[in-house]
Amino acid sequence: MNDIEKEHVSLRVQRGGPDDNLHFDTFELPFEPGASVLDALIEIRRNIDPTLAVRYSCVSANACRECMVRIDGEVDYACTARLTGGTMTIEPLAKKRLIRDLVTDIVPPKEQLASVVAARKQET
Repeated sequence: MNDIEKEHVSLRVQRGGPDDNLHFDTFELPFEPGASVLDALIEIRRNIDPTLAVRYSCVSANACRECMVRIDGEVDYACTARLTGGTMTIEPLAKKRLIRDLVTDIVPPKEQLASVVAARKQET
């Protein structure tokens, strides 16, 4: 890895919703050793592109499990995955209903409100 790659990280982030042509936007950020992927996504949202949709509840605690995404093809928590130099590809979870950008429907099907309402109607 050369010095430039050590100083910067490029995040290729999948963008779009279920009815859009999905595409990748690339964001260049300073590389900070020890920073998490979630730190970088929050930085992008706060200072570069406030339209980036990303879900998280806690920061660096791996307790809520809401920040789960695919990082370079592997499922991981954005709050505990560390940035590496060079280019990293961040995508939403596969096999989950895409809402927008990195946000997917993570609620188990049995816990979705529509399922609960339908079950109650069948009981009556």
